[in-house]
Amino acid sequence: MPYMTDIEIAQACEMRPIADIAAKAHIDEKYVEQYGRWKAKIDPALLKETDRPDGKLVLVTAITPTPAGEGKTTTTIGLADGLSRIGKDVTVALREPSLGPVFGIKGGAAGGGYAQVVPMEDINLHFTGDFHAIGAANNLLAAMLDNHIQQGNQLGIDPRKITWKRCVDMNDRQLRFIVDGLGGKVNGTPREDGFDITVASEIMAVFCLASSITDLKARLSRIIVGYTYDDKPVTAGDLKAVGAMTALLKDALKPNLVQTLEGTPAFVHGGPFANIAHGCNSVMATRLALKMGDYTVTEAGFGADLGAEKFLDIKCRMAGLTPDAVVIVATVRALKMHGGLDKKQLNTEDLAALEKGIPNLLRHVSNIKNVYRLPCVVAVNRFPTDTDAEIDFIIRKCQALGVNTVLSTVWAEGGKGGEALAREVVRLCEEEKGDFAFSYDLDCTIEEKIRAVVTRIYGGEGVAITPAAKKQIDQLTALGFDRLPVCIAKTQYSFTDDPTRPGAPEGFTVTVRSVKVSAGAGFVVVLTGDIMTMPGLPKAPAAERIDVDENGRISGLF
Repeated sequence: MPYMTDIEIAQACEMRPIADIAAKAHIDEKYVEQYGRWKAKIDPALLKETDRPDGKLVLVTAITPTPAGEGKTTTTIGLADGLSRIGKDVTVALREPSLGPVFGIKGGAAGGGYAQVVPMEDINLHFTGDFHAIGAANNLLAAMLDNHIQQGNQLGIDPRKITWKRCVDMNDRQLRFIVDGLGGKVNGTPREDGFDITVASEIMAVFCLASSITDLKARLSRIIVGYTYDDKPVTAGDLKAVGAMTALLKDALKPNLVQTLEGTPAFVHGGPFANIAHGCNSVMATRLALKMGDYTVTEAGFGADLGAEKFLDIKCRMAGLTPDAVVIVATVRALKMHGGLDKKQLNTEDLAALEKGIPNLLRHVSNIKNVYRLPCVVAVNRFPTDTDAEIDFIIRKCQALGVNTVLSTVWAEGGKGGEALAREVVRLCEEEKGDFAFSYDLDCTIEEKIRAVVTRIYGGEGVAITPAAKKQIDQLTALGFDRLPVCIAKTQYSFTDDPTRPGAPEGFTVTVRSVKVSAGAGFVVVLTGDIMTMPGLPKAPAAERIDVDENGRISGLF
């Protein structure tokens, strides 16, 4: 059988009409707004009007990412298809891909091989326009803020203390730091400014955490855009921007329904980055998925120290969710990279490198099991170059922590390759009851919450807070924001704030250089190390390999 790329596999799929997928998910046609034959938005009124009980919630997370790849989204989709194959009524809840990574390094984010959501090209490129609506709402607020200053500045906003940035859903380092308002008085007030990528915008976080249009409006109104000359916060509500922003977002707020290659209903909605924001799909989509399936499989971005920590400490806390089981995805290849091997050295057995790298997996496993007190399983994506000795080594190490390891071949075999993992997940959900706990309490101070995450989840010794960050913490505490959860922006490549330190380092401190409040989202953002809220393109971006022929058929998208 000739090798097929991910996009070729997706294009060869015979998709079922989205109305059939909606029916499979127990959604009456009156709630379905079709976007062509293969996509639909679902009316959130269904959440209020259904009497179906919630199903089981399964979170898929992973070890710390490496260039070797882990396959978290692929595992999420393959597990859902595996659950369906063993007779379970299942739904998937995923994030929408950002155009930044699509055109940057990854070249697509809808799964891989025979475990994908389709239509893959649409999902990766524009989809139903949600991200454009979020960007428009973000930039409308920015325009109204600058216009208020231009038109007399009745609120007394200090242009030097504006915290709101414009955004674009693209990796564009040129826009990180700019000066705008040039050209004389009629063209605005000159000031330093900058852009964030759309997925790092607070509007994205608000969008994903809102439980209804009413909640969305309330959250939007609390967004702080800057401060006055006497240091009082100025909100989107003060600028009278909330109604228009909500009007831009009202259709986007409806969860999107698509399907896996095997016809499993998939809700794909929202997409904040997990290294910058909270890294989970929308609360509304998750709740809808839980109502429409006996099992819902969802994922959180990057490693468990980022996406899973924020899923559990922020999303679950705010939405009242409790996972029934957690899957931690790993590969032998990635663990050997954590053990110090170069990517070119991964194809031969190396138990010594595996022994050096496996503490990364074990720390993530211990966090889920011992800090969050949730049942978990390790899913190993098996590659042809993995040896039995290497697989057995991982199994033994995980068994010592009381956690089972299951091999997954969903990339090559789709749902069939996820059946064993599906059975273990069902066993965890039915036989092992968790005692879910958070990694910190909300009545802790901001500093105590940061320290709890660094010491309990990252495995570090402590936190170094810069004088500027300490001043910001004191200001936010004085304003009453110290009882919010923390959203730590950190490199995805290490437990530390240094991307060059893989594995499971010990004895390190994490440097906090800036702290700000996302009052609408409802958390305090903690910026560590050199984390950027606007990524840049690599030397050879994926965009160079993407093309479309005269029939509209796209190629090169992974």
